[in-house]
Amino acid sequence: VQLQASGGGLVQAGGSLRLTCAASGGTISGHDTGWFRDIPGKEREFVAAIRWSGGTWYGDVAKGRFTIARDNTRNVMYLQMTRLRPEDTAVYLCAADPLQERLASPDWGSWGQGTQVTVSS
Repeated sequence: VQLQASGGGLVQAGGSLRLTCAASGGTISGHDTGWFRDIPGKEREFVAAIRWSGGTWYGDVAKGRFTIARDNTRNVMYLQMTRLRPEDTAVYLCAADPLQERLASPDWGSWGQGTQVTVSS
């Protein structure tokens, strides 16, 4: 499955954005899917994931502020981000795997190109 993230942009601190990950060449309904982010000088960071069964998991950076969801009929996954902070500035990437054993580990099978999110103070 091929993935493409979109929806990034420039937002003020405290604002919101919704990222979209569109899948093609296959369906995400039978996959675990997730969001990670890349910040220069740091390791790839787990943001959130949703199992093929619907269960959701969040990294510490996302708890209480971000919500992950997916629409299998449209073959897309979303990341709704609220109360954004300057430290959320990053390239956000989506990933998929038929069965990802360790959700927070950046060894997923498929990755999409990222979308830049910039949060100004």
